[in-house]
Order: sequence, then C-alpha cells, then structure tokens
Amino acid sequence: MAKSKFSENLIRLKCSQCKRVNYYTRKNRKTVERKLEYKKYCNWCKKHTLHKEAKK
Repeated sequence: MAKSKFSENLIRLKCSQCKRVNYYTRKNRKTVERKLEYKKYCNWCKKHTLHKEAKK
C-alpha cells in the first residue's frame, strides 16, 4: 500500500513541562532544518506552554 504524502511530513509537538504529545503538524523538511517550537495551550497543564518537536 502506498504511503500518504501527509504522513511522511507529520511531526509531533510535545509539551516542554508535562512531556505529553498534544499536537501534530506538518513541515517541509527540505526548507526547514531547525526543530519547530510553538507556544500552544496544553490541556493537562491548563496553560500556554512551549511545545517542541518530538522524535517519532
């Protein structure tokens, strides 16, 4: 079965405080070499925290 073009670019965003994976997003690996960091809302911490790109 063929791979989806969306699943190969999918990365996980992990909360830097509670270490839970809360979000999934995509990035273009050819143009973006750095790890992504977003300030997003964590449901377990109940506040906005820094979410960093996690390993697969």
